[in-house]
Amino acid sequence: MENLWRHIVLEFKTPFENSVLIFALILFIILFVPLLFSRFKIPGIIGLIMSGIAIGPHGLFLIKANSAVNLFSTIGLLYIMFIAGLELDLGEFRKNRNKSVVFGFLTFIIPLTIGLPVCYFLLDYTLSTSLLIASMFATHTLIAYPIVNRLGISKNKAVAITVGGTILTDTAVLLLLAVISGSRLTGLTREFWTMLAVSLSVFVFIVTFLIPRIASWFFRRMEDEKYAHFIFVLAVVFFCAFLAELSGLEPIIGAFAAGLTLNRLIPHTSPLMNRIEFVGNSLFIPFFLLSVGMIINLKVLIAGPQAIFVAITLTVVALIGKWMAAYLTGRIFRFSVIERNLIFGLSSSHAAATLAIILVGFNIGLIDENVLNGTVILILVTCVCASFVTEKWGKRLAIETDDKPLREASHQRIMVPVSNPATMERLLDLAIMLKNPKEQYPIIALTVVKDDEQAEEKLIQAKKMLDKAIIHAASADQRVDITATIDRNVASGIKRSIKEKSITDLVLGWSDDKNIADIIFGKTFDTIVRHTTQNIFITRFSYPLNLHRSVVLVCPTFAEKEVGFNKWVASILMMASRLRIELRLYAAPQVLQDVRSIAELSRLSVPIVYKGFLDLEAVRNIPGIAMTDLIVLVSSREGGISYTPVLDILPKKLSKTYADNNLIFVYPEATASNSIPGYEQEATGGILERGVELFQKAGRIFKSKK
Repeated sequence: MENLWRHIVLEFKTPFENSVLIFALILFIILFVPLLFSRFKIPGIIGLIMSGIAIGPHGLFLIKANSAVNLFSTIGLLYIMFIAGLELDLGEFRKNRNKSVVFGFLTFIIPLTIGLPVCYFLLDYTLSTSLLIASMFATHTLIAYPIVNRLGISKNKAVAITVGGTILTDTAVLLLLAVISGSRLTGLTREFWTMLAVSLSVFVFIVTFLIPRIASWFFRRMEDEKYAHFIFVLAVVFFCAFLAELSGLEPIIGAFAAGLTLNRLIPHTSPLMNRIEFVGNSLFIPFFLLSVGMIINLKVLIAGPQAIFVAITLTVVALIGKWMAAYLTGRIFRFSVIERNLIFGLSSSHAAATLAIILVGFNIGLIDENVLNGTVILILVTCVCASFVTEKWGKRLAIETDDKPLREASHQRIMVPVSNPATMERLLDLAIMLKNPKEQYPIIALTVVKDDEQAEEKLIQAKKMLDKAIIHAASADQRVDITATIDRNVASGIKRSIKEKSITDLVLGWSDDKNIADIIFGKTFDTIVRHTTQNIFITRFSYPLNLHRSVVLVCPTFAEKEVGFNKWVASILMMASRLRIELRLYAAPQVLQDVRSIAELSRLSVPIVYKGFLDLEAVRNIPGIAMTDLIVLVSSREGGISYTPVLDILPKKLSKTYADNNLIFVYPEATASNSIPGYEQEATGGILERGVELFQKAGRIFKSKK
């Protein structure tokens, strides 16, 4: 017993040596500390840093810095910068690029201009140190962005230019950091500038030209290897970081560049994005914050007035610089007081990038403990200030913003009938892309089993397949309800489920394969289109959605007159926005105006390029089509305002003409007024019911081949 007690005491001797105990302690801190601090409305980032101070060498000294801690700290630092580049909305930046450039310039130059003389003359630091600290004032982290997202004002122009300005100011600060750190080692000689220019050119070429092509090839060839996607992304991040270091830059610049490079290939709603954020936010980034705390020595603050004076000065200068940048931006673009204050609230918080810059400066000997500890105070004050300011003025903006039409249009219930496990994930991914984020109703995954002697056995197999749909949706942080039903045929089962679940949108998969049964009885989706009134998206996918570079949207004449026009346009715009690609529109001028109106109402940052009207007979010869273009053809049910017989044969023709492209055929929502009251055809598509129609379609096909 005595030996056991001695062993226990030895294990808990500080600093801890047992790696299992160390890791368990860190995980408990990561778990409970943010929850505790959130009760007091304090950002979790502050709690983790303070926990690092408590357990580090300058606190209780429970954990000492070793190779394992340093490794995880480096990973966390790179991960922060990678996610910063990955989460930036480049579409919003392009949409508001002129205003974003102005704000980005002001929010960079004003804090730098104020901070440099303050640090040099007032705090008596060297020019290099003053420049590095001043550059820290210029950067900001969008800590309060979840607040505006929760309030539903994330697409407001003030928020959009703040996000866009973040790209510019962070990039400028990181380049300035490269110059400062490089001059520290070799000096600002001609050789230094030549090497920097050459190495930077090589770095940019590899990151912007080679890596995107390799990534596209990998995601296409390894589509089903979901875990390999995550490993590949991590490999790209650390390779870019190493490449930046090899080029004489800081590794965090390479990680940030990797995020910007992979930005378009990793949609925000994708399972891969969810995995990246989950791993980073749950492990790597908290570990980094703890390691930062372990470096900090708060005893310096009580050692004399100089440390406190430095902390107060850094905090005041940081807030004044960001307030002036927000004020001038608002005055230049005539923003309201609410919008100006919202810009200040979003851009006033310093966290991730600030820590990265100061830590680099501390490691190369430019930053002393006074600045390091003062930065912690700065982060605490600015994060709390940003949260309160953004909450206050964001609520006022939300009250003044009329989103009633958008809320009324948000009702959406999507169903995805699946029968093939190989295509299930692609159909679910599309449904997730089309889904309005404000709609809480889950996506319905449906499998219909034909009622025969093996129906029960097939039903069990179908439910097992649908269980995989739940797992796939959960990886993208989405909910899916599964339904397996028995019916006389697939079309009848889908039709019945649409009524039972009050479905508004249907996503169907389509194959080019045909057989004699298709010719005689008609394809399942033909029957569904004729006997339903919901929005229907019929798809043929050859490769993943995230590899597209643009959406080519072709609309027939009077497409804007259809009942479901607003709904399907909103869905397509939502998809393009999440894929971060442009929309090339071939339609009548009135359609262009209506599409832009819906995009403005929905506040979706989708670049819309108008290509003019394209006659449906010429759809097979769309100019400039690449394999990475997603072709969307808007059709119409027979009897619709925009219906024309050529729409019946276009799907087959397009599938042959654009054999390598992904295709979506949209059938807008229609009214049921065209049907005869009290009579409804069976969804079987029998010979007698389709005889006349088959002869009519055959005539159209032969006529088109002439």
